Amino acid sequence: MPSRRNNCDLLARVNFPLYTLQMLTGRHILVGGGGGSSKTGVANGFEIFELSHNGSQFIAEEVTRHETGPSVVMNCTTYNDQKRIWIAAGQESHCQLYNVTSKVVTTKNGEIIKGTNSTSKEGIRHRKNMEKVEENITPEERIEEIKDDNSNIKSKKLQLIVKPADSVQTDFSEEEPFQRIVRISLNGKFMVTGGMDGHIRLWKFPQLHKLHDLDAHTKEIDDIDFSPDSTLIASIAKDGKAFIWNMSNGSKFKDLTWSPPNGLKYMYKRCRFRKLEENKSKAQIFILSNAVVGKNISFLQLWDVESGSIVKTVPYKETLSALSVSDDGKFVAVGTMFSGSVDIYVAFSLRRALHVPGAHSMFVTGLEFLPTKLESPTIASNTETAVISISVDNKICIHSIPFRQPHSRVLVLFGWEESNEYDDHKVRDEDQKGKDTVVMYKVE
Repeated sequence: MPSRRNNCDLLARVNFPLYTLQMLTGRHILVGGGGGSSKTGVANGFEIFELSHNGSQFIAEEVTRHETGPSVVMNCTTYNDQKRIWIAAGQESHCQLYNVTSKVVTTKNGEIIKGTNSTSKEGIRHRKNMEKVEENITPEERIEEIKDDNSNIKSKKLQLIVKPADSVQTDFSEEEPFQRIVRISLNGKFMVTGGMDGHIRLWKFPQLHKLHDLDAHTKEIDDIDFSPDSTLIASIAKDGKAFIWNMSNGSKFKDLTWSPPNGLKYMYKRCRFRKLEENKSKAQIFILSNAVVGKNISFLQLWDVESGSIVKTVPYKETLSALSVSDDGKFVAVGTMFSGSVDIYVAFSLRRALHVPGAHSMFVTGLEFLPTKLESPTIASNTETAVISISVDNKICIHSIPFRQPHSRVLVLFGWEESNEYDDHKVRDEDQKGKDTVVMYKVE
């Protein structure tokens, strides 16, 4: 199992605590956070970075910064259909939509040259023609630098422009209304929100017309997710409940319950559906489950949605804080609370593929895999998968798994596995307890 320190994986450091992370395009990431409504001197808002790979490591360059005044950005989601890019961000009791557009600017020695974008080589201004060219350039295109006769470095760069659009109130708690989570379905037709009042509200996107208002939980909602086919919604909350909802009519599809060890009390923390390429009619979901008493074992759980049962679990000796599943369903990543560590697992077997101890100096607040399914160009690199992590330590880091060697010999051992102890990170297959196990070791 690969394990490494994270010193060389720092992408960027910002000047505010980070709480939310999303992929905006195949090579742009969005991070949000801030210092809150009090006058701390720490700004609230989000930043957009463009990622690239120089052949040996990933590099991040800031593209856009947008401040949100007194409202800290604690949660957000994005949608990109290759025509329009949307950001939906929680701001207090409301959800604010932003539209992201792009234009190309010409720079000289790093400074933007005003008026050069609409001038042809002959010096004649063709504003309309140039505007058409700029609209056809997507956020994934990179433009190389050139030098003029005076050795001034000129380049054309993509500039992303964030413009506020509609806003809607999504939480109506009597004490302190606050939106805690927002997600957009993969087909781009629906948005779901959850907050302090325990309600799940389903909206038509991007019109923000309310379709369902479900009195789902008795306490504040911690996480929500859409199934890959956009027919189901999962919700977990501080009432200790986890539900699967039928999106078409708002009915409850499944109540996910389990029997914790030794009668201990557990609380769900995060949930993410897993896409199954081999069986698209079957749904699985990953859930983080933490013991209420922090010194007890926490779990990464893989559930079968149809049966409402746990398929596999991985125990942890510390509280878990962040979860992400790759868009192809092949990998799952977990972030921890106290050590700030990041782990990547093979999703179907829950065998750990990468362990990064102390990736952050404080708890991990967000994880996001680099996309593989977007139609737009992705980053060319020598990695099989990579996950980005953020924390309130203001750092943005990336952790990658290189492509496996094609000619590795495999040694297969048959044995008997029987253990009553919760070994840290040891996979527990709920269907294989007390049965013969097959362990495969790669011999380099």
